[in-house]
Amino acid sequence: MEKLLYDTPVAVVDLDKLENNIEQMAAMCRDRGIALRPHIKSHKMPEIALAQLKAGAIGITAAKLGEAEEMAIAGIKDIFIANQITGPAKLKRFAALASGSKLSVGVDSWTNALELDQLARETGLVLDVLLEIDTGLHRCGLEPGPQAIRLAQKLRECNNLYLKGIFTHAGHAYAAADAAQVAAIGRQEGEAMVQLARELARAGTPVEVVSVGSTPTARHAVQVPGVTELRPGNYVFYDAIQLALGVTSLDNCALTVRATVISRPAPDRAVIDAGSKALNLDKGAHGASLVRGFGLVRDRPGITVDRLSEEHGILALHPEETLGVGDVIEIIPNHACTVVNLFDTVLGTRQGKVTEVLRVAARGRSQ
Repeated sequence: MEKLLYDTPVAVVDLDKLENNIEQMAAMCRDRGIALRPHIKSHKMPEIALAQLKAGAIGITAAKLGEAEEMAIAGIKDIFIANQITGPAKLKRFAALASGSKLSVGVDSWTNALELDQLARETGLVLDVLLEIDTGLHRCGLEPGPQAIRLAQKLRECNNLYLKGIFTHAGHAYAAADAAQVAAIGRQEGEAMVQLARELARAGTPVEVVSVGSTPTARHAVQVPGVTELRPGNYVFYDAIQLALGVTSLDNCALTVRATVISRPAPDRAVIDAGSKALNLDKGAHGASLVRGFGLVRDRPGITVDRLSEEHGILALHPEETLGVGDVIEIIPNHACTVVNLFDTVLGTRQGKVTEVLRVAARGRSQ
């Protein structure tokens, strides 16, 4: 590998692969006639969000109000916050952002709906809300059925809220055992949401947006007629977990962490300068255990990132492996989204050469 002009550990994105990933997802949505509203929590960079919009996305999704604020600063105004906004501090910030943006937000309780309705009344706004539905992750959201229908009907009573649609996140797909189970979860995700939309229409509460979101389930959920919107995030980079789930190929993995070997203290062990503060300790969210170690070492299948301390990564390797002090390796992280949030900047490369430095503008914006 080339000698770096930048120190390690460092996050690196292959811009050609990134752009290809963005275009492939946009093309799939265009072909299905489905709106694409990508989740920016995976990259937190306005430059990448703007590239997604240029490729055809109708707007973006954010996990946190702080992320949405950073995107708005960059001129991105159509933002869905796929989360609940509650409490005086956040509601005040939400109102300020909503006054200059086309903003929508998730809701799954009458208590929160009343907060939002009062905020809208006091500020002279009409707020778009989407009812969050639990299709199997068992995090936020109501299960499809009578309880969700009742809340949707009550939301119509709020003069300052507009029930724009329903949304879900099939994050439990990350606990799937194989690609076939991922596909089944994706179909179930789409079918449950479309069925609920039909029931809402029969109950006199039709919705215009039926939104699903998960990179593993994306290509399966969009095949269900009646799904109108897709909100994937990780697809811009992909990672070792997506590989293990059978979602993508190694050639599509755009993000790596470059690290330097700082010690070869034993024939079967080497140590790099990237620990948990660069690679994260994630081995699979929601119970997934398909990955091996703490990242995939590119072009060196015989090496495993076996252990991490804060500043050190311990590699397990064959005694005949030639890796030595000063060598630089590339690691495809297990979970790209959490790794990006560990870095202030990411190097952008083309054909292996650094061409730009991207600032992770929304890094740490967890409020």
